[in-house]
Amino acid sequence: MVDPQEIINTIALSRVNHQNLTAMLQLYRRLGSATAVIEHRKDLSEILPDISPKLVASLQDIEEPLKKAEEELEWDMAHGVMPLCISDENYPQRLKECDDAPLVLFYKGSVNLNQRRVVCVVGTRRSTAYGADIVNRWMSELRQLCPQLLVVSGLAYGIDILAHREALRNNYPTVGVLAHGLDYLYPPRHRQTADEMIKRGGLLTEFPINTNADKVNFVRRNRIIAGISDACVVVESADHGGGLITAGLARTYNREVFAFPGNISNPYSEGCNNLIRDNVAGLISNAFDFVKAMNWEDDVKLKKAKNTGIERELFPDLSDDERQIVATLQKNNDLQINMLSVQAGIPIAKLTATLFTLEMKGVLKTLPGGVYHLLMV
Repeated sequence: MVDPQEIINTIALSRVNHQNLTAMLQLYRRLGSATAVIEHRKDLSEILPDISPKLVASLQDIEEPLKKAEEELEWDMAHGVMPLCISDENYPQRLKECDDAPLVLFYKGSVNLNQRRVVCVVGTRRSTAYGADIVNRWMSELRQLCPQLLVVSGLAYGIDILAHREALRNNYPTVGVLAHGLDYLYPPRHRQTADEMIKRGGLLTEFPINTNADKVNFVRRNRIIAGISDACVVVESADHGGGLITAGLARTYNREVFAFPGNISNPYSEGCNNLIRDNVAGLISNAFDFVKAMNWEDDVKLKKAKNTGIERELFPDLSDDERQIVATLQKNNDLQINMLSVQAGIPIAKLTATLFTLEMKGVLKTLPGGVYHLLMV
């Protein structure tokens, strides 16, 4: 447990010079505590000759930030909020590694933020039925392959809220990272989901009370979403969507980044397709792709799933003919239509329409030369 005065001092530091998070964090790390920074604020230039004069100046009038910090801590204690200083063992250790990690986080929830596996799911606020279907199928399959997982997102409209709700539906703990203080919720219509998340996950923010959900805060909170996670998964995103910012931050933190491809004519798939094209994100089309890419195959349930072929059951609504085609390509992938017709025992006239349906579902794709390639291998 961090000393209460150290908590107050850390909150106070987080309220000054907040435009240069990296410099403040470096100062904190060099002196070892927020208390030491405040105690030596008058002679910082003597202790650290290379320190920024602007940073020194911002620390001279610390009384008002200390007063606000005391008010913050009092409010937190009265409302079940836990301040997590960067020196606290409960602080997200993955995030702590980042050069611009917040000195303090405010957390209301019940789940350990240092789970063995953490993934963030992000995307457009204008999600389509395609995006909703991806989140639904992917989360359901992931639950079977990787039962121990924390799902993180931003509680915004679209993909964010879909990710939180699907996580809850699949009994995953889920944490929402907010762009404002915990004294209110934006958007308000997500209150019911947020309340459920507090019981089975949590809400997390670096912003103190009385902080509005300003546009710039959403960009800042994206680094927490990325930094707290092992991997970032982008489901749908426009060419300049916020999900792309999170994906870019994840790359700078050496996190794995993945994206689901989409229709090239859909503007809300353009961002994902570009991430894949530019080698920023790995292409995934199902949960097994993701788990395999993350080298999480040591999971007992995943091994069982591989033995029983459960990773191929991403489309439970396959017809008998579709299942026959999938089974044929599992045995001998990359077949031309004539050979596929013979081996699957389906006439070409009927096979052509069925192959088109499977391609639209993302089960297979056509390669040059009229060769059909099963994606779920």
